[in-house]
Amino acid sequence: MDDLRLRRGTPADLEVVLQHRRAMFDDMKMGGDFEAAEPLSRDFFGRAFAEGNYHAWFFEDSSGRIMAGGGVILVEYHPSPMDPRARRPWVVNVYVDPTHRRLGLARRLMDVMIEWTRKERYAHLLLHASNDGRPLYESMGFAATNEMRLKL
Repeated sequence: MDDLRLRRGTPADLEVVLQHRRAMFDDMKMGGDFEAAEPLSRDFFGRAFAEGNYHAWFFEDSSGRIMAGGGVILVEYHPSPMDPRARRPWVVNVYVDPTHRRLGLARRLMDVMIEWTRKERYAHLLLHASNDGRPLYESMGFAATNEMRLKL
């Protein structure tokens, strides 16, 4: 792991973000229609990168191959007394290459994203956890909320 370096993502990393999203959803066996979602994701994250609303970090090896990545997307959200800002930061696209799992890369990425969010003075950091990721996030202080969902 000593040969890996952390770097900030740029709009040039859009294809990597999309590859990580596909692999992440495949690993979670979520099903659905990624072929339909991918062009929309390309537009969404491309625009968010360009507008400064998507912030990504990657671990890469000495050859430039990306082994892990994750990002924070700033999503428009209604202000409330608990947080008057009109944007909420969400952790998305956390993915570690299978050859580098269980080495602490996801935790290190989360540490970086949490620190960035604190520095930006957001009140909360949100995420949706996979079953595999839940123990990590809980160990870092993330807690389930009262959010509910109705499948339509």
